[in-house]
Amino acid sequence: MENPLLLFPQLNISASKDKSYYKVMNSTNKEETNKASKPGAKQKRNRLSLLLQKSEFHEDDHLGKPANLKKAASVSPEEAVKWGESFEKLLSQKAGLDAFTKFLKTEFSEENIEFWIACEDYKKCKTAHELLPKAKTIYETFIQKDAPKEVNLDFHTKEVTSQNIEQPIITTFDAAQSTVYKLMEQDSYPRFLRSDPYLNLVKGRNPSHPALRRRSRSFAVNEFQDVRSDFTIW
Repeated sequence: MENPLLLFPQLNISASKDKSYYKVMNSTNKEETNKASKPGAKQKRNRLSLLLQKSEFHEDDHLGKPANLKKAASVSPEEAVKWGESFEKLLSQKAGLDAFTKFLKTEFSEENIEFWIACEDYKKCKTAHELLPKAKTIYETFIQKDAPKEVNLDFHTKEVTSQNIEQPIITTFDAAQSTVYKLMEQDSYPRFLRSDPYLNLVKGRNPSHPALRRRSRSFAVNEFQDVRSDFTIW
């Protein structure tokens, strides 16, 4: 029996073409897969640029970013001067309260003003039904031992507050709030009045920008060794 490929040579040509086509397509698919799985140089540069920006100009949330006093910067010098008349006047004005809160963040003591604000909100409760859940939240957040934002209270004040928490009334946190208020008034408030951001507001200047801390870029070098054209590692 004769070889069918000899009788029908076109079949052999067609088969060869199919094999060649399959090889070309298979090679193309592999290249596309490799391209899809490997980020291009442009994409790597974009990723690296983002990483470097985040690392070089990273500022801890507690260190007072330049934007922190943007709202306060619109305050007139006359209004800022009034903040220096008394601690009560400072907290009675929203812009003053915001500026003082942001200042406390730079000192890692924002839990004090947050506790004071929580107590002010608590005293606005109109029914006994509202008191219990709010009282427990305040107690667990600011007062109980090892609370995430534990404020500095003397033993007696903390003990009395803890005993009253199961059946809270509108004045449950008054003693603790008064203690924290006095602490801020005598300690943090004078430093706020001497701080550069506040003095700049009084003088009508924009808040000074804190120095940005440069951090090591070495963490990104290995991942992007082949990207060299658009930047310099140092």
